[in-house]
Amino acid sequence: MKIENPVVWFEIYVNDLNRAQSFYQKVFKTELTEIGDPSDDTVKMLSFPGDMESKGKASGALVYMKEMTAGGNSTIVYFGSEDCSIEEARVKDAGGELLRPKMSIGEYGFISLAKDTEGNMIGIHSMQ
Repeated sequence: MKIENPVVWFEIYVNDLNRAQSFYQKVFKTELTEIGDPSDDTVKMLSFPGDMESKGKASGALVYMKEMTAGGNSTIVYFGSEDCSIEEARVKDAGGELLRPKMSIGEYGFISLAKDTEGNMIGIHSMQ
């Protein structure tokens, strides 16, 4: 059996797209790009950097959809990092809440857990 990353895309649903964009850009020092049909006001999406051709890596987007409320879900997206304590230190200033500071997960590295400005729990993973 070939082992490869089965995740190719993720979506984080938000209630306030501008507020969420500010949070993720500040914490991860990245730029998000508008995607989708700009004339459709029922769905707005801001994509994280990436391409659908990269194998073993997933990209995704912040999504505002009128009928989908943010927070309270049971899925956690983990963002890769060199050292998760760096991004975790930016969470509060970006308007989020640190739920679990950097902790060891043994041979699999370290994680931090945070809540974004929309109430979604996210993870940050690093090997150091």
